[in-house]
Amino acid sequence: MGLAMAKKKLSPNAQRRAAERAREKIADASEKLARLEPGGAPERPIEIETASLVEPHARSIPCLRCGHEVRVVDHEAKTIGERRLRVVRTKCTRCGAIRVFYMRITTPLSS
Repeated sequence: MGLAMAKKKLSPNAQRRAAERAREKIADASEKLARLEPGGAPERPIEIETASLVEPHARSIPCLRCGHEVRVVDHEAKTIGERRLRVVRTKCTRCGAIRVFYMRITTPLSS
């Protein structure tokens, strides 16, 4: 029985919803991959020379979900394990996605 059934054409709303679901899947996968890159976890901080470069560097990395610019919401120095790290939270100015970066200052303070 070789009857081939034609796929039903999706309505414009169904097409839009399917495209949105596909974009969400890609954005979720991008966020998971970013956690494996430098800065995505305390075990893999971004190495930075001075504290004055932390926020500009974080702002220079676009939103993973929509590619738009981000702003720094919070920046604090924390000791995680035995490492002194800078923890920076950014928020996308378009979609509102939050991202956390971990950075380590490599230049020692002069005494």
